[in-house]
Amino acid sequence: MEQPLRDITLREKGKRFAVSGIIEKIVQTGGPTLFMIRDHTGALTIKAFDGAGVRAYPQLTEGMGIRGTVKINEYEGELEGEAIKLSPMSAEESKQFKERVDQEQRKEARPKPIEFLAKSQILDKLKERFIQAATEIRLAIIKGRPIIVRHHNDCDGYSAGYALERAILPLIRKYHKEVKAPWEHYNRAPCAAPFYEIEDSIKDISRALSNVAKFSEVMPLIIIVDNGSSQEDLLGIKQGKVHGAEFIVVDHHFFEKDVISSEVLVHINPFLVGEDGTHFSAGMLCSEFSRFINEETDTSHIPALAGLADRIKNPSVMETYLKLAEKHGYDESMLKDIGALIDYVSAKVRFMEAREYIEVVFGEPIAKQKALIALMAPHLKKQEETSLKIAQLAATREVHGKVTLQLIYVEQSFSRGVYPKPGRATGNLHDYAATHDKIDRLVTAGILSDAITMRATEHSGFSVHDLIDYLKKGVPDAFVEGGGHHHAGAIKFVPSKQADVLAAIRNFVGKIK
Repeated sequence: MEQPLRDITLREKGKRFAVSGIIEKIVQTGGPTLFMIRDHTGALTIKAFDGAGVRAYPQLTEGMGIRGTVKINEYEGELEGEAIKLSPMSAEESKQFKERVDQEQRKEARPKPIEFLAKSQILDKLKERFIQAATEIRLAIIKGRPIIVRHHNDCDGYSAGYALERAILPLIRKYHKEVKAPWEHYNRAPCAAPFYEIEDSIKDISRALSNVAKFSEVMPLIIIVDNGSSQEDLLGIKQGKVHGAEFIVVDHHFFEKDVISSEVLVHINPFLVGEDGTHFSAGMLCSEFSRFINEETDTSHIPALAGLADRIKNPSVMETYLKLAEKHGYDESMLKDIGALIDYVSAKVRFMEAREYIEVVFGEPIAKQKALIALMAPHLKKQEETSLKIAQLAATREVHGKVTLQLIYVEQSFSRGVYPKPGRATGNLHDYAATHDKIDRLVTAGILSDAITMRATEHSGFSVHDLIDYLKKGVPDAFVEGGGHHHAGAIKFVPSKQADVLAAIRNFVGKIK
């Protein structure tokens, strides 16, 4: 009787088993020939030796179904089967076997129904999309397809990416017996901008094509989180698809027109179901989503962290998440300290994965995380206090109509590379002016040479999205791009048109009723 590949472990070392599977990859070494086969339960590498560098079983090709008898051995800590006898299936047998494997894999990939951590109609409306996306991710893992997670380079983005990572890596270990599988089949990296830009896409695809050429891998499944829903993400996604990559997007940012859903396997965003993306951050969504991917995942301290960092206004849901975080030993003060540390670390590691360091920051292990927070939190608070004082001295305020416009030239006010980053520094200045100076209708602009970070009070009447539309029409030669939420976002433009953009912003603010 043939043994399911998943059931073969190093405990069976020295034993013989009848096996069957589809040949996914053949590697000819200077010694034996290696056949990587897969059935619907898992994978196994089979070693066959006919002489140093001699191709064993030349009649066997990739994509073919085979049957055989193998002896279980260990090589450098990895499980492998030593070929006793291998024989090809007929073309019809291979076809039927593949169809059965595909059916069983998709059946196994579908997640079990679970309850959300928090009660919300937004989550309920997104549930079927969660199930569809989780199925595709689990299927990719079962099939041995590489997975890349791309996320925004801030606390919410890191929270979203890390929540998925905690779900995906254990499944990769489960379905792949190689010790190096979590490194060979998975990668996570922040995006250079709040979009999945063409630069990010080309880097991902270049690396993937190299792995295909070197190791006969398949093109990856790329999961974009806290980015991905806008027009600015479209080119990067399409570029990846040209080369055979596929995409899933989990985002909460506003978009004018849905140009993404038709290009990806699954698109998850509250705006797609008639809801507002300001009530759930990407980290909150992905913490819930991660449990569909792997029901044993416990990332229940992450949604409160992400929600606080992204200033989510959803009282009942946030109360639920804060209580869950407290069960893990995190109060609100510590969560804010962790959020500040993530923003700080994200600026220092830039676009590195830094997997092990990020694990510590998120509490793996929690004792080391607490020691790191105890060390870094006072340092970061001091830097934030200094930054706020600098910002207060450098900022100017203008009244246009019924709204106060607060301006700070970031590059002229702060040294390069200092903490906090422009977005956080602008936000801190804005919050102080709104609360301490009690300015109810306030818009704050953190100005760089080719970009502006915007913050606005809830009662200001200001919308980043409306501003972008206004600038595109009013200053077309500035080639304005941008996104975010109504009261918090960023725009990019041609540097030479900075003065024109600022003049248009003043006019826009002055027209707010």
